[in-house]
Amino acid sequence: MKPHVLVIAALAAGLAPVSHAAAMPAGACAANATASLEALARGDYAAAGVHFGPRLADKIDAARLKQVWAQIQGAAGAYQKHEAARQAPGNASAVAVPIVFAKAPLTLVAHCDGRGAIVSYRFVPAAAVEQTLDSEPAQVVTAHVEADGVRVQPMAVASPSGPLKGVLTLPAGKGPFPAVVMVAGSGAHDFDETVGPNKPFRDIAEGLARAGVASLRYDKRPYDYSDWSEKSGYTVDSEVTDDAVTAARALAGLAAVDPHRVYVLGHSLGAVMAPRIGQRDPQLAGLILMAAPTRTVLDVLAQQFHDQEPQKVARREIEAIRDEQKLLAHARPGQPPRGTFMHQPQSYWLSLNDYHQVDVARSLAMPMLFLQGDADFQVSPTLDFASWKRDMAGKPDASFHLYPGLGHLFMPADQTGGDYSKPSHVDPRVIHDIAAWIRQR
Repeated sequence: MKPHVLVIAALAAGLAPVSHAAAMPAGACAANATASLEALARGDYAAAGVHFGPRLADKIDAARLKQVWAQIQGAAGAYQKHEAARQAPGNASAVAVPIVFAKAPLTLVAHCDGRGAIVSYRFVPAAAVEQTLDSEPAQVVTAHVEADGVRVQPMAVASPSGPLKGVLTLPAGKGPFPAVVMVAGSGAHDFDETVGPNKPFRDIAEGLARAGVASLRYDKRPYDYSDWSEKSGYTVDSEVTDDAVTAARALAGLAAVDPHRVYVLGHSLGAVMAPRIGQRDPQLAGLILMAAPTRTVLDVLAQQFHDQEPQKVARREIEAIRDEQKLLAHARPGQPPRGTFMHQPQSYWLSLNDYHQVDVARSLAMPMLFLQGDADFQVSPTLDFASWKRDMAGKPDASFHLYPGLGHLFMPADQTGGDYSKPSHVDPRVIHDIAAWIRQR
């Protein structure tokens, strides 16, 4: 749960693998990204999508571009100018175009295929540029067997919007195996939960498979369907819970999986919603909550602004959050206020406001494992993890692990967020503890 994901309107659709083929014309990605931005600036939204690759063009038409450009200027102020595009070091398929708006600067980050067609297109704050440049769209997965016998194959997850791309990872051998469904944090995540150059869900899936545990990870619905969140009735359940329940039941139906040993592993917002998923599917064998807040999402965002932004910016954003909380407090159940907040419809915020993860967790009879890095600056080890330990003290099936030196991605952290842009992997201790806990059940 990072403020930049929710605060800045972003058009992000990494829907095809990026190719680094030498056949790309020199400077093509930079030229095409710049041309697209200039078309947006003059209001020619059809021209802005001319250089999109076919899969991106299918998802984002001129009307969508017009809408997002209006949202961005609503948040950052009127467009004023842009600077020259720069490509990522050693990677001509990733470029950044700094933009000056009246209120706040943003950067257009685009990835291109081997012909220079744009396949990923995002507007991000300066602090997120490097990690976004390094963050390529998820690679297409084909069925294969690793050298150690681990089997990997595509597995789509059904949703009302259409199938969500997913990956099933099975241990060597026949099974049936215990299995885990992975539920990502806030934002439009791919099935690896890619953050910068890091892919925590892929690390966990591969490590669990070598320990005898199968897994299913899948794209979040907003990642595969970029306009989905604008549909009426958008709530946190339709973003997270519904698809996770569907995925868990599909996984339990596989011959290679033990249907009585299917677990849900949620990270960040996915961990917030894990108790709700368990409530909706009591057949689950247990829940694994990684970096789970006990506080509301808005309270966590307020703390993040306080800790990570300049005082003037933090004061303004926190005041806006408190006003939103007052508005939601007076809303009737099922009757959200009009409009949006942080570029999400009020139906979404009301659905979060009406959900209390600790109360739901305490009502469940299933085992739960809580994991937390003590260097996490997104979710507090003292305000959240310690609260879970206190609030779940009467639950004998609740287990807890705190990891020194690990951050929000359960990778080595430096308390500044810079670790997001450094290539790393989920600490093996975390994967070992998850697998050991599952084996004990």
